Amino acid sequence: MKDLVAIVRNQHLFAPGETVVVAVSGGADSVALLDILFRLEDERLNLVVAHLNHCLRGTESDDDEKFVSDLATRRHLPFVAIRVDVASFAAAEGFSLEDAGRQARYAFFHEVARRRGASSIAVAHHLDDQAETVLIRLLRGAGGTGLSAMTAAGDSLVKRPLLKVSRAELELYLNSRNLTWRTDSTNSDTTILRNSIRHELIPTLRKYNPKISERLAATAEILAADEELLEHLTSTAFDRLASLDGETVAFGVEALLKEHRGLRLRLYRHGLQELRGDLMRIALTHLEAIDRLASSDRPNARLKLPGSLRVERCYGRLSFTCAAPQTAQRWEQVVPGEGSYALENGMTLAVRRVERPQDLATGAKDVAYLSADTAPFPWIVRPFSLGDRFTPLGMTGSQKVKELFINEKLPLHERGRVPLVFSEGEIIWVAGVRVGEKGRVTSATGAVLRVEILDITP
Repeated sequence: MKDLVAIVRNQHLFAPGETVVVAVSGGADSVALLDILFRLEDERLNLVVAHLNHCLRGTESDDDEKFVSDLATRRHLPFVAIRVDVASFAAAEGFSLEDAGRQARYAFFHEVARRRGASSIAVAHHLDDQAETVLIRLLRGAGGTGLSAMTAAGDSLVKRPLLKVSRAELELYLNSRNLTWRTDSTNSDTTILRNSIRHELIPTLRKYNPKISERLAATAEILAADEELLEHLTSTAFDRLASLDGETVAFGVEALLKEHRGLRLRLYRHGLQELRGDLMRIALTHLEAIDRLASSDRPNARLKLPGSLRVERCYGRLSFTCAAPQTAQRWEQVVPGEGSYALENGMTLAVRRVERPQDLATGAKDVAYLSADTAPFPWIVRPFSLGDRFTPLGMTGSQKVKELFINEKLPLHERGRVPLVFSEGEIIWVAGVRVGEKGRVTSATGAVLRVEILDITP
């Protein structure tokens, strides 16, 4: 039997002493993941067990929640759970149950990570999940980016330590450890695409290649490596060819058309990602329409894309914007101490000294607790500027604020509204988004400041 603890350890996905939110549904995969991470004794990880009750299977869903709660209690680990009526959420937003559940889960996991100061979210996707994902995206018409599927170190905080481990190997591990798990009754429902692929398509493909899951996962890994290179080339070309002016991404048409068509399509994707924070509902047909606009003989024309996106050709300039953008204003304000401060962007920053709370989790993004010792006054508050960097709470290295906005899917036209709070030249709070490590409240902290930003809509 494979040493799954060694497989996870050798990927070096987690730093010693790191706080990790572990997504545990109660199924075999997530139970194995929690046990493996718990056994990483040298890493001394601070694990937080997170469970989202989808409210789709009545008492069965409630029993899953109780099972995971007991699992955490036996290991003396903190447990955080939330109940979401996924069916109502799906109906209201027009999502499938699978998509609605995924969105609800990841929003919850990121919120738990923010409140607990975690720098990683561990999820239990494994080799068979990877194979299924490749087939789903292939059937839906994905390109190289989509077919590269999932990576061990994913976007934002998400880590997938089990991508090289099969479902059968995980169950073998659980049996060897005498561990039990819950089985979701909906997993056998083949009207759900993923279940149909798992129970019908892959067994058929296995007749042609008994190791089809391994081959599909290997293909995804190869494509992921190619994507990493192509994204680096795209990013370099974007920095050379594109300009950011307020809430507009613009290209010079003459220079753009000298590039290979494949690179141009990637540049359009990159520009749209910069503006909106994601590429939902953007398909190849939209990218091709942009390319036809760029190469058209018409000097002036425009396109309307999903998500309030606009692309306009005006003579030699191709511009990408969001509808009704807000004009970014440059301003700077000094906060000398406690009090309420009206900011020039129409928001209000309220600062007051409080007793150190038992639980630093505020339950709201617009409230944070900061240390008056490590983040002394006066503070400087100003909008985001390109090049701003900070160290997020729970991390050691610095990160571009722009990357934080991208990870949080904050559109370009909204980024100028987010105030940055500085102490001694370092960012202590990206208001409403993330606390900086410099402002961390610890058991040794003396004075604690409760900081609130009012009327912020990131």
